[in-house]
Amino acid sequence: MNTPEWLKPGIYGAVIGAVFVGVIGFSWGGWVTGGTSNDRALAMSRNDVVASMVPVCLDMARSDPARADKLATIRAASTYQRRDALMTAGWATMPGTDAPDRDIAQACLKELEL
Repeated sequence: MNTPEWLKPGIYGAVIGAVFVGVIGFSWGGWVTGGTSNDRALAMSRNDVVASMVPVCLDMARSDPARADKLATIRAASTYQRRDALMTAGWATMPGTDAPDRDIAQACLKELEL
């Protein structure tokens, strides 16, 4: 195929412009791939679920007859072990589940203000 000489700069400019727009769009324009978008959506939904379960954890803590003893145990634990102590207390185990949730326990600790 014979391309006229006057058309070559336009073709080169279009190709370079397309690459430039892609680089700028993905680095500064906020464009993301489908995988990144999916990962962000999953993280956001997980955060929303955890936030919605914190009141359940706090209610379980308030209504627990052994609350004072469990709070003392949680307070006595070192800072990095408090989440595990709260999980052992059973307040991070949501109704209908068998195991406590670490993220819910961490969020519940923040709300308990220990």
